[in-house]
Amino acid sequence: MTTAPVVLDPEEIAGELGRLLPAWLPTRRWFAGKGRARAPLEPGPVTVLSPGDPALLQVLVRTGPDELHQLLLGAATTGRPGRDVLGRAGSLILYEATGDAVLMARLAELIAGGGRRGAIGFHRVPGARIPAAVPARPISAEQSNTSVVYGEDMMLKVLRRPVPGVCHELETLTALGRADGVASAAPLGWLSTSAGGRELVLGILQKFVPSRGDGWAQALADARACVENAGNTENAGNTGNTGNAGNAGNAGNAGNSDGPVAPLGGFTEEARALGLATAGVHRALAEQLPTAEISPAGVAALVDGLTERLTDAVGQVPELRPYARQLGSLYQDVAEVARRGNPLLAQRVHGDLHLGQVLRAEHGWVLIDFEGEPGGGAGTRGVPQPPLRDVAAMLRSFDYAAHHALADVLGVPPGERRPGDPRAARQARRAAAWAVHNRRAFGEGYTAAGGCDPRCRPVLLRAFEADKAVYEALYESRHRPAWLPIPMAAVRRLAAARRAAG
Repeated sequence: MTTAPVVLDPEEIAGELGRLLPAWLPTRRWFAGKGRARAPLEPGPVTVLSPGDPALLQVLVRTGPDELHQLLLGAATTGRPGRDVLGRAGSLILYEATGDAVLMARLAELIAGGGRRGAIGFHRVPGARIPAAVPARPISAEQSNTSVVYGEDMMLKVLRRPVPGVCHELETLTALGRADGVASAAPLGWLSTSAGGRELVLGILQKFVPSRGDGWAQALADARACVENAGNTENAGNTGNTGNAGNAGNAGNAGNSDGPVAPLGGFTEEARALGLATAGVHRALAEQLPTAEISPAGVAALVDGLTERLTDAVGQVPELRPYARQLGSLYQDVAEVARRGNPLLAQRVHGDLHLGQVLRAEHGWVLIDFEGEPGGGAGTRGVPQPPLRDVAAMLRSFDYAAHHALADVLGVPPGERRPGDPRAARQARRAAAWAVHNRRAFGEGYTAAGGCDPRCRPVLLRAFEADKAVYEALYESRHRPAWLPIPMAAVRRLAAARRAAG
């Protein structure tokens, strides 16, 4: 490979991107424009971060009035085997650069060295150790950003949808790094530019967390084994009534109406440990960053926000319409409880907590990806929230794992059943029981570590769980329609409970 610079014309490349991106960009997992009318794509100036053959380029693409997407591109005179190619710009082949180990190694070196390349600034955390010439590889898991791992030491998170202003993930990771006894992926450096006079963080280089895998993979495997075993036995070793569904605040009675079914498998200890870890992170963030009691006006704004999200989702997901009134009543219940003198405390939280956002490291669970919901809007990220918002989101994730495992075992799409098949009925009950036990274990661990006992705030927990299920329904309708029955089952359950309560 030659490292001689190729002839680069940034303006010509930007023009060619205007032609190439309408077909390529919507195929990206991290593209935010799926499921809505397509806005014109407007590539901004192309910055040459590293010349050579291949060269490393960076460009921001405007995809909406307040929406940017970031591209890191390689430009080479010859084909690069296995690369994700966009197309040609004159004599150059343009391709996705995050899969190119050579270019990603150069990017880490730029962060380590500091300084600027055009409009892009590189920043190194004082005292951070950034080894050179470390092999780079992209993480292939579905994500709303792109992560590149360097050996066993570092990981670069490329922010695909950067937002001007304070980067709440960088701020949160820095705060956790100051706290005692909380494992986290401490930041080592970052790259940024400016937009409208405010900093726009484009990527964060952080410590890599060696792990046995994420919580989703482990929970799903355990749930699948539990469901498969139910095909051969029922009520084996019954340890108690699982129908008391997720107290946490009756948050998960998963529809078990045929008597108790004891789950098999051993994930409940992991779920409890995850509750402990989550409470530890919440405690550390409360110590390091501002907290506040939500004022009456703030509670009203919180309820209005929940209601607006529901209204927007109902307009896009017709399946939600029959349940809108009951869900709206769940949200109004929050305001009523606050009016009775039950204060709500707010702090920095994770904002998008689920089993895929936690890693099982050697000494326990580590929470990652503190940027908030990908579709939650820039204005909601980093805003102090009641910690039970994270708790409710994790309870939903256990429910997801159970439904997904059941669908895998039955070999049918989520939500479908085999009428008249007693074995499938047993497996469905076992999946429900698995979710109930793990939701309960998570809540117990969270409480044991000093977090607010979810059973003590059932109204708030149910409202946040309903809001998360509505968000999931909107997400699935856009990205994975076959999975829509999973959040809809929760919507029906929560709406029915509210209707029964009057």
